[in-house]
Amino acid sequence: MWGQLAVKALLSGLVIAAASELARRNPGWGGLVASLPLTTLLALVWLWRDAPDPLRASDFLIGTCAYVLAALPSLFLVAILLRRGLSFAPALLCGALTAMAGYLVLMWLGRRYGLPV
Repeated sequence: MWGQLAVKALLSGLVIAAASELARRNPGWGGLVASLPLTTLLALVWLWRDAPDPLRASDFLIGTCAYVLAALPSLFLVAILLRRGLSFAPALLCGALTAMAGYLVLMWLGRRYGLPV
């Protein structure tokens, strides 16, 4: 069990490290790699391997899409704040708070409309 967890962590970490190294050299390409659903697909593969259930996998993907949509405004906000001269830590804090607000709204909508979030 611990060996499988270590493999999952190593592969997932490699994807993140590759995106950050690429972004250091070329922010546009790094953004492309970061935006790819690699993490989602890896998580889906791990989920399917552990519990091959189509409904669970479907709920996972719907929840992932919903949370991505809820977090997108926070990414734009951080970018705008940085371009306007706000330092990194406050911009990141504002982005994190915006993402949390988006998640709370999503969870409220999820309960109301039966979304798997």
